[in-house]
Amino acid sequence: MLKRYFLDNKKRNFSTASIWVKGGSNMDRFGKKGINKILCSLLSRGCEGFNNLSLSEYIESYGAELNQEVSEDGISISIKSLNEHFSKLLPLLELIINKPILSEIEFQKVKKSSIDLIKKDKENPFNICFDKWRKIVYLNHPYAFNSIGYANDVSKISYEDVLSEFKNFRIRQKYIISNNSKINGQGLGAIDQKIIKEKSGPINYNLDPIKRFDYTNNDSNQTIIMIGNQTCSRKSTEYFPLKVLESYLSYGMSAALFKLFREKNGITYDLGVFNPIRNGNAPFLIYLSVSNKNTLLAFELLSSLLESLLVNQIRDDEIFLAKEKLKSSFLFYKQSLDEILQRNVQLISFGITPISEVNLNSRIDEISSLDILKVTNKYFSKPYLSISGNKKICLEIKNRWIKKF
Repeated sequence: MLKRYFLDNKKRNFSTASIWVKGGSNMDRFGKKGINKILCSLLSRGCEGFNNLSLSEYIESYGAELNQEVSEDGISISIKSLNEHFSKLLPLLELIINKPILSEIEFQKVKKSSIDLIKKDKENPFNICFDKWRKIVYLNHPYAFNSIGYANDVSKISYEDVLSEFKNFRIRQKYIISNNSKINGQGLGAIDQKIIKEKSGPINYNLDPIKRFDYTNNDSNQTIIMIGNQTCSRKSTEYFPLKVLESYLSYGMSAALFKLFREKNGITYDLGVFNPIRNGNAPFLIYLSVSNKNTLLAFELLSSLLESLLVNQIRDDEIFLAKEKLKSSFLFYKQSLDEILQRNVQLISFGITPISEVNLNSRIDEISSLDILKVTNKYFSKPYLSISGNKKICLEIKNRWIKKF
């Protein structure tokens, strides 16, 4: 059964509805990594009354869009069209999740496409480095694995495996949200306005620096460095201090990482922070890319920055600026109706009530530099490091890493 929600957004000439199915690649079984990605793609390839071609033609005839995506925590399927056509298209969403055809011929196409996508993903050294990082951070937790799967696993997934996975899919919790009242759902304001205060679960706190390090040898002139740890879920009270820290480190040209690596030393190609929303302990990592000749200097600079964050409170003026940039980033995400709906239905599935802009800003304003110092020490005193680069350079960093962390 779908739990329905209506977001009374500003009047627009188009409508969007998004279904969030609780449980995505975190439901993949051992040896079947990638099966929910295949199932997600297969769902939109025909449903009761429509084969693959007729479904596409019907949607395109109204100039509409059908999108689907699998993530670690869930599967998202959405449809968007002009308001006058929406009532004709909305029923498709429930047919897709409740009465898909799941054609064996389409399964073979999706399976091949998944393997091709995985191979393409492996061409990017950033993806390889991140894959190594999350495996040492999350060990055997579902977040340790790529949501699109692995070629060896996908090649062994059978049509019968997908049919079996769909039986599991049918009993998962599902939520639908739309800016169109035809959804017949309750308004977001009607949700119980409770505040979730959940402390994060156990951290992979490994004292051995060797077990918190991994590298990939490549022959390019580029070295990629990723350092960080798993942190907390979106439900945790520590979420906002970590977002302010992310803003301080990586938002804009006034960010600490930009000033340190580009403005003062001019040594990086790419840098930033990756800290997505998760129902479980989310990753928080600093990533950067440098030439081989600058790798050791970059590592020393990054180490010094982390060491400073562990012992020194960020200045009040820097905290204020980080908060303002964070508030602006939330406003930026609210420009797209698709993102607003997707974010809200995801939070609802996590058991979190979407809050107003006033309340959001109030939560951010309450964060102090001491709050940030506490979460920094909790999560980053024993960080995890993954490198992709020249073997000799990587091993030299490993020696320095063991001494420092």
